[in-house]
Amino acid sequence: MKIAIFASGNGSNFQALVDDELIKSHIQLLVCDKPNAYVLERARANDVPIFLFEAKNYSDKEAFETEILLALRSYQVDLLVLAGYMRLIGPTLLAEFPERIVNLHPSLLPAFKGKDAMGQVLEAGVSETGVTAHFVDAGMDTGPIIDQMKVPITSDETANSLAEKIHQVEHVFYPKVIRHLIQN
Repeated sequence: MKIAIFASGNGSNFQALVDDELIKSHIQLLVCDKPNAYVLERARANDVPIFLFEAKNYSDKEAFETEILLALRSYQVDLLVLAGYMRLIGPTLLAEFPERIVNLHPSLLPAFKGKDAMGQVLEAGVSETGVTAHFVDAGMDTGPIIDQMKVPITSDETANSLAEKIHQVEHVFYPKVIRHLIQN
């Protein structure tokens, strides 16, 4: 199985994935939409080819997704793994990769969809949250759930402490999920 990882920022989940030797051997490409994203340095350090684009240089989503699709085809990619990619996937990629695009979301879906899930969690005052790996569909965080892991919330939790807990869980959980998909 050949994998492309999509990321827009720091790339800590990208790093957790490339640190797993089984997963790394399947990674063909990093797709990134931010020219200053630190994930690009991580990809270079791990000899992962990069497809970099800026959405503002295209007329619309279909135009840049078509170009991404050409790159994915040239690397014969089978699975897209979103690791902090901050764009909704559009019809061009969804049609080519049905139930072969995986996303990681920092809540126990279907609760707290969309942006700032951790902020939503804290505002709601719930006692637990977690992380969810799911297949991407046309909705926002609505695709079929692959797996979830719970994270308890303490009464003195802050946005920073919760983010740290979530990231620690993600860095173990997401490689486990992707390994399972590769092996099955």
